[in-house]
Amino acid sequence: MTTLKERITEDMKAAMRAKEAECLGAIRLLTAAIKQKEVDERIELDDTAVVAIVDKLIKQRKDSIEAFEKAARQDLADKEASELKILSAYLPVRMSADEVAAAVKAIVAEVGATGPADMGKVMGPAKQRLAGKADMGQVSAAVKAALSGA
Repeated sequence: MTTLKERITEDMKAAMRAKEAECLGAIRLLTAAIKQKEVDERIELDDTAVVAIVDKLIKQRKDSIEAFEKAARQDLADKEASELKILSAYLPVRMSADEVAAAVKAIVAEVGATGPADMGKVMGPAKQRLAGKADMGQVSAAVKAALSGA
């Protein structure tokens, strides 16, 4: 079983051989972010940490696309969208909204949260368990919904 980091490296080599400049650029951006994190923290990243970096880069792409579209720069928005598509391939299959809601309900019951004031108490365990498996914005919304209905 290869790690996510090894798969990214192999994809980069394949993109070089195929002379796919756009794909290569996006993958190099990702490997640079991974290496930067490893150097800064003097650690070897596991798949979970790599997924967190991919998530961060995807969020940046989404924000950029929104900004470029507001500025009527469709050419730049399209470039960001293609990078977004390439980066998304490295994310694990995401949980559905129903699965996220069920997981959040279980965590709320576990920590004994009773209302909106317990949001932080629930988000900590939710981040640990659902990082990489679900969009954290979606998780946050599910926690708010579960606590307001509690």
